[in-house]
Amino acid sequence: MITVSRAMLVALAALFSAYHVVLGIVSMGVYRHPAPVIVAIGLYAAATVLSLLNTRRVALAVWIAAFCLAVSVAMPVLVTSQLDPAHENGYATWYVAAIGTLMTIVVVRRRNAFAWLGTLFLVVHTLVFAGIVALGAWGVIGSVVWVAAATVVTRALSAMSRDGARFARAERQVVDWHAEQEAHVIERQRRLDETYRRAAPLLIRITETGGVLTDEERAECLLLEAGMRDEIRGRELLDDEVRERILDARRRGATVSVLDDGGLDGLREDELARIRARLADAIGHSRATKFIVRTVERSSPVAVTVVGLVPATRAPQPDDGSEGPRNAVDTAAAESEGEDDEVELWLEIPRREEAAEDPEHSTSLREG
Repeated sequence: MITVSRAMLVALAALFSAYHVVLGIVSMGVYRHPAPVIVAIGLYAAATVLSLLNTRRVALAVWIAAFCLAVSVAMPVLVTSQLDPAHENGYATWYVAAIGTLMTIVVVRRRNAFAWLGTLFLVVHTLVFAGIVALGAWGVIGSVVWVAAATVVTRALSAMSRDGARFARAERQVVDWHAEQEAHVIERQRRLDETYRRAAPLLIRITETGGVLTDEERAECLLLEAGMRDEIRGRELLDDEVRERILDARRRGATVSVLDDGGLDGLREDELARIRARLADAIGHSRATKFIVRTVERSSPVAVTVVGLVPATRAPQPDDGSEGPRNAVDTAAAESEGEDDEVELWLEIPRREEAAEDPEHSTSLREG
């Protein structure tokens, strides 16, 4: 594939424009007075230089495009004022090709309206000044073809650029999706391997005994089931230390609910390690009988909340008959509102290390 640098294209445009300036200079003997032609050459050179500057930005500045349009209007008037349309003028009509070149540059710089207005004025002025035959003899048709070809090519290149950007975006999305799927597969495989490693001894034991287990073995099966549920629901909250502390809490009779709703997604591994260490420490040092661990949405400065509950100390019921026992509806309502539980631990683990609170903040809330 052959590629042409932008600098080379600018150099070619500059050389081609300079060629028209040379033609205008060598044709000075044809004009009645050279002053208007010299002004036209100066305007054309200035417009060309401005239109070829700052090519890192594709779109031409509006004021430069307007100046190029003004030059394309002034040049025919200045040059033809010193020509006789009835005679053969030769290269003295250099301005026609010069305007075609200048308007082609304007088209390439994404200012089509200005370019076509300048080209239209060139056609109309030539018809009025020299008649329809001059459109071909002076090269006006060629200039129109250049501008038209530049318009078509520029639009095609723009469409190709948009398609290329769209395809590149689609490719990135496919790569991201593929990486995400691979990560899910690897994570599922890791969890399956971990589950198999933990469940295999008990499964073998169940097979060997025909399902007849001791009370201790049945308790281990229940603990294993709870651990497998944690693997599914806990996700990023778990590491070996957290699993060990949860297992210790369950062995002493506590219930533990762990839920990761995706609030830890996107955190760095060191941040996850810090959060898990705080979580393991909180569960290990609390005497709560019920733990509720949940992640918080990613927009919150808090990453994880940990609540530890203990049964409430119930006051003795009066025996004077002044207040009868609760009915079934009252009892169910009280239990649903957690009247029988008190908060022993309340911990909010911050998402970022710099926002971490004093470690003493997460001490037990219930004394004695």
